[in-house]
Amino acid sequence: MATRTCITTVGHTQLIRSTKPRSVTKLNAKAVSGCHRATDTVVLEGNSIRMRLLVQMSCFLQLQWRKAIVIDPIISEDEREKNRYNSVRVDPQWLVKTIQMAAAILQTTLFKKIIPTAQKSIVKVSGAKADVHVEHGDVIEFGGHKLEVRSTPGHTNGCITYVSHAESMAFTGDALLIRGCGRTDFQEGSATKLYDSVHSQIFTLPSNYLLYPAHDYKGLTVTTVEEEKDFNPRLTHTQQQFVTIMENLGLPYPKKIDVS
Repeated sequence: MATRTCITTVGHTQLIRSTKPRSVTKLNAKAVSGCHRATDTVVLEGNSIRMRLLVQMSCFLQLQWRKAIVIDPIISEDEREKNRYNSVRVDPQWLVKTIQMAAAILQTTLFKKIIPTAQKSIVKVSGAKADVHVEHGDVIEFGGHKLEVRSTPGHTNGCITYVSHAESMAFTGDALLIRGCGRTDFQEGSATKLYDSVHSQIFTLPSNYLLYPAHDYKGLTVTTVEEEKDFNPRLTHTQQQFVTIMENLGLPYPKKIDVS
């Protein structure tokens, strides 16, 4: 029997972990194509993938028993976070970021203080201190599995997407959200770049690939390439129409932009 991949929650972090094989007699299955809420369970090629709602989401990917990679870690400044990981007997191997922002990089640094054995990885263009700097085309390997690094700038210049072809899923950070995208008025932000990034690096993935954004404010946690190509209200337009949409969002001034 094949190993199952499950998503659960550890504190503020979403956990995808392989579990030991066991029989599953009944699952609350939804169609793979579509957005899913916190209580949904999606069955994809024999894997049971459970969703939990996190407004400020980070993703924790474990494709081999107890070996893990943490994507966009969000931590509390106390020992509770470490205890949560110990309680599920998880061994984080990598700490990686999808976004180049001071606050996000700080979270990874704080997480590494809690779990110092994990390798900290940040996009090379950020210039931030890390154990490993990654750029477009690199591959992070752990436990016999691989995550492809795809450069997806536009929200910030250092945004990247991680793709697991073996699991048919991608972690899009703030570049592509569910029925939306990251704002483009940060330093080095560019609506033109973001449009090109999504269309060339994410929408070119197979239509059935699951997409996990960095966060969502409507209670959704996952979508698909096909869904966003068909229904994303911003990115289904032409590039110029998209630029106009982003220029007229009327969003409040970004928090901490002057110190990021």
